[in-house]
Amino acid sequence: MAGDQTAARVDHGVTSGTFSLDGETFDVDNNVWVVGDEAECVVIDAPHSVEGILAVVGGRRVKAIVCTHAHDDHVRVAPELRERTGAPILLHPDDRPLWELVHGGPEDPEATLWDVDLTDGQTFPIGGVTLQVLHTPGHSPGAVCLYAPELGCVFTGDTLFHGGPGATGRSYSDRPTLESSIRAKLFMLPGATVVHTGHGEDTTVEAERDRGF
Repeated sequence: MAGDQTAARVDHGVTSGTFSLDGETFDVDNNVWVVGDEAECVVIDAPHSVEGILAVVGGRRVKAIVCTHAHDDHVRVAPELRERTGAPILLHPDDRPLWELVHGGPEDPEATLWDVDLTDGQTFPIGGVTLQVLHTPGHSPGAVCLYAPELGCVFTGDTLFHGGPGATGRSYSDRPTLESSIRAKLFMLPGATVVHTGHGEDTTVEAERDRGF
């Protein structure tokens, strides 16, 4: 996605593993999204395989590991990736209960936390472009999307997919909250904005807005 004014691009890979919550486990394929230029990048989510993620990074300096939410298939290898790259983990604090299910709570001597809290409206630069944090609770309390206006795309994690909103049938999720988040934060973006999802294929804001729910 390089353009005349920026060398930033979006790189993509897929890693496979499991998602577990509420006593059930499912096989899943997760998208790996890496945003940056030739020298540095940000990794969005840390699913399943550190080596798979680093293959997409391709030797660049990782400035941050930004988690769209704390379900285990999105954060399971985040601490290991932090150890390998030296990059901080960023997560919205409302997802702490889900993070602790994966990486331990206050009573666990082996527990580990993320490094930096994400906040709605927060921005950070990478490779000459800006990523903006959109807090979109519903799939989980601390779910966020990352909007990159210069690249014409938004990274939605499990908030919005090709075909509609993410799942809300499990603990810490709520369908009306999710739909409200999508309408307020995502459907207000330009219609041509490409939606890079946590699982499956891309879509656009316009396609999902027109689809309705």
